Amino acid sequence: MKITFMGAGSTVFAKNVLGDTMLTEALCDCEIALYDIDKDRLEESYIVIDALNKKYNGGKARVGKFLGVEQRKDALRGAKFVIDAIQVGLYDPCTILDFEIPKKYGLRQTIGDTLGIGGIFRGLRTIHVLKDFAADMQEVCPDALFLNYTNPMAILAGYMQRYTGVNTIGLCHSVQVCSSRLLEALGMKDVEIGSELIAGINHMAWLLELKDKNGNDLYPEIKRLAKIKNQTEKHNDMVRFDYIDKLGYYCTESSEHNAEYNCFYIKPNYPELIDKFNIPLDEYPRRCINQIARWEEQKKNLLNGGDIEHTRSHEYASHIMEAIVTNNPYKFGGNVLNTGLIDNLPADACVEVSCMADGNGIHPTHVGRLPVQCAAMNMTNINCQLLTIEAAVTQKKEHIYHAAMMDPHTGAQLSIDDIVKMCDELYEAHEKAGYPIF
Repeated sequence: MKITFMGAGSTVFAKNVLGDTMLTEALCDCEIALYDIDKDRLEESYIVIDALNKKYNGGKARVGKFLGVEQRKDALRGAKFVIDAIQVGLYDPCTILDFEIPKKYGLRQTIGDTLGIGGIFRGLRTIHVLKDFAADMQEVCPDALFLNYTNPMAILAGYMQRYTGVNTIGLCHSVQVCSSRLLEALGMKDVEIGSELIAGINHMAWLLELKDKNGNDLYPEIKRLAKIKNQTEKHNDMVRFDYIDKLGYYCTESSEHNAEYNCFYIKPNYPELIDKFNIPLDEYPRRCINQIARWEEQKKNLLNGGDIEHTRSHEYASHIMEAIVTNNPYKFGGNVLNTGLIDNLPADACVEVSCMADGNGIHPTHVGRLPVQCAAMNMTNINCQLLTIEAAVTQKKEHIYHAAMMDPHTGAQLSIDDIVKMCDELYEAHEKAGYPIF
């Protein structure tokens, strides 16, 4: 069995996912193909994965490295699973472009990797690369399962599911920790969760139900405590706690993300909201800088004889692959095409719902209707996602403008003329930097 990791230069994430496979009996005796376009980062990841294989797996996995477009088909050939964790354009230059050019127009962002103008252009430049991945996969591993971890999830997974023949599932980190972290933040960590229901879209899937082991509804107490906490304490999850108060439900991804998924919290005419809801503007560039520095320190340790440690993580990938190989069912939150799963969201949308993996593949579950206000919030994001995909598929620049106009944060901040000018400037800057949109 072969597992191909696209974007293996994401060393820490590759370590987590591939380290998990080495701690999984059904997967540990496999072939691992590491693929990247950066020679140095690929080599660093190879050293780390090779060390994990020797320490935890007795060297049973066969680890190979594949560099650049010329070796991409060889990396993919015969793969049963393909894990995607690429970042097209990296922090420098593309994340810098995504943040600095909008700032000139007065548009501020927090993360910019899922929605907003940053998410739109990250999606477009990544689809440009995924088109080639899909063509290669259909030639050399047509039956492989593509496990996408790259953001913007709904845009990229939605594109792959609608416009390629590649069997694609989108995976995120936030679903599996949503309920437990909420309870911990509210001082309810000793409550044993009995059941939960989460559905919506990536980064805005709604915690629709949460019950304890005795079947008691936990939401009344959650609503009470969340409102008190927002009124009495400055903390890092104030936007989502405000969702609970105003919309009635919590959602899966962090407040720094959700602050820019709507038109409510980042408003030039209400600058006091930034402090009131503790919104970290320019958060993602700061994280990139810190992560780069942190990796340099980790690299010095790992590549100079330091010991490497790993325990199986909460990432879904190894559990899904194990379920498919062993036919032992595994339930998880996945991003799939809305084939009648959520009744009041469109069929073209990529939605996040509970799925079951087993020897026959991936089986998403029917949810029904979301609460109307939750579906409405999702639709403001879906409009932008579908228009971004439309721009990539048709290669019509006007659809980039449309996606930006329909983005709730961008549309609320800028005039139509400035939106067009900003998109043109971003488009040209990407071309000049060597990361074309079309």
